[in-house]
Amino acid sequence: MDIEIKKSEKPVKYDAAIKFMENRLDDLNHKKCKELIWVLEHNELYTAGTSSKESEILDKSIKIIKTNRGGKITYHGPGQLICYFVIDLKKRKKDIRKFISTIEKTIISTLKYFNIETIADKKNIGIWYKDKSELKKVAAIGVRVKKWIAYHGFSININNDLNKYKAIVPCGINDKGVISLEKINKQSYKNFDKKLIENFILNLKN
Repeated sequence: MDIEIKKSEKPVKYDAAIKFMENRLDDLNHKKCKELIWVLEHNELYTAGTSSKESEILDKSIKIIKTNRGGKITYHGPGQLICYFVIDLKKRKKDIRKFISTIEKTIISTLKYFNIETIADKKNIGIWYKDKSELKKVAAIGVRVKKWIAYHGFSININNDLNKYKAIVPCGINDKGVISLEKINKQSYKNFDKKLIENFILNLKN
C-alpha cells in the first residue's frame, strides 16, 4: 500500500497542518501524490468542529479555532498524539462508517498491545476507558470527507494536561470525563506511534 508516513518532531501549527492536508487532498485527487499518515503534536489550542455550540465553551476567555472537521469542541496540547491522514476512500469501499470503524479498531488494538482495554461507542464517537464505574474518553476522532477523500484525524491522550478540558464540554459530552494513558498505566509509550501506524496500515487493507 502506497502511503507516505510523516512524523513531526516539533509541534506543528494547527492552521499550517490543515493547509498542508487540504493541499495534499487536491494533489491526491489529481493523482499527483501518495496517501498520507502524519503523526505530530500541537501546542495548546482549542478547536471547534462543525457541530459545536457556544454553550460548550465554559471559559469564555479561551481562544477557539473554528475548523471544518466533524465533531464538537476539543483540546490539543503537548503530550497528546495527533494522527492526521489523507486517505482515498475511492480506493476502498466508499463507506464513511466503515472508515470510522477502521480508526476505532486501530486505536483499540494499539491500546490493547499496551495492556489497556478500551471500547468504541456509536452514540458518543471516540475511544473510551472504564475507570472504576465511569467511562472516560482517551481518544477523540474528527473526520471530514471531500471528493471521497478522508482527512483530519484523531488524537490520543498520552500524558497531556487534563485540567485544560475544564474550560470546555469536551466533544459536547458533559456527563463523562477524559483520561490519559499515563493515568491508566504508568509505562513507556515510546514506540506508541510506530505501533499505531502499523495497525492503521494493516486495518486499511481489510
